[in-house]
Amino acid sequence: MEKFKLSSGMVVADFGSGSGHYALAAAKELRGTGTVYAIDVQKDLLAAIKTEAESKHLNNLEIIWGDVENDKGSRLADESVDFVIISNLLFQAQDKAAIARETKRVLKIGGMAAIIDWSDSFGGTGPTPNMVVPKSKAEEIFITEDFKLEKEFDAGTHHYGMIFKKNSSSVNKSLNNSHFL
Repeated sequence: MEKFKLSSGMVVADFGSGSGHYALAAAKELRGTGTVYAIDVQKDLLAAIKTEAESKHLNNLEIIWGDVENDKGSRLADESVDFVIISNLLFQAQDKAAIARETKRVLKIGGMAAIIDWSDSFGGTGPTPNMVVPKSKAEEIFITEDFKLEKEFDAGTHHYGMIFKKNSSSVNKSLNNSHFL
């Protein structure tokens, strides 16, 4: 969590929260301030996260049943989030660019997104080789959606980690291209 530099009062979204490892850690890191949204398509995992959050008295964690591969699938408001965590999700996704678009939609201007995913297939550990999303491909997906790579970080032996910043120029581009009579 120290690599994410979360601070008091932030709004954090964990896209594809799975078991809730990052969502629970973020809620603890914020020390009861701000809000952490754990978003996943699997209701049973969300129920387990909720139970664990309640047992740890993490009242700043909320669960959302949503699919971040769909337009507005996170169910979060536009430009309402300071930091998005996307861990071990890209390799599972059918539409990887949709995740980047949903991230851009919910992030505030200057908001950050951490991408953590498998760096390779490791003989039974992790995804099959054809499912792995190389770091260069993940970077390309987010840069195409007008993010700037801020830094890379060590995410362990079998993973890569990158933090992207939402460019201010990515907001309301359609308004800049509108023609008024």
